[in-house]
Amino acid sequence: MTERACFLLHLRPERVQDYLLAHEVVWPEVLEALTRCGWRNYSLFVREEDGLVVGYCESDDFAASTAAMADEEVGRRWEATMAEFFTSSPAAPGDQRDREELREYFHLV
Repeated sequence: MTERACFLLHLRPERVQDYLLAHEVVWPEVLEALTRCGWRNYSLFVREEDGLVVGYCESDDFAASTAAMADEEVGRRWEATMAEFFTSSPAAPGDQRDREELREYFHLV
């Protein structure tokens, strides 16, 4: 069964454009790792005026897919380069820095 996950991240407002520029060319190795770890149909949306990022993805098990990605060396390198854009502590582990997961309560197929 496919699990849909939605989450929020918070960018430093003054770094939003730099963050978007960094995502114009995501490293191919990161894309391969995401796929290998079970991330599918992954999208990021941004509200540029305040740096709110909304993430959405599908996987068989989002917690397992997130943990698998955290174990990927290329994932750790990518997250280290992204840390400067977020409002949270750069010491937070990868994609889990102040990530707020949202509970799905309705879905229309």
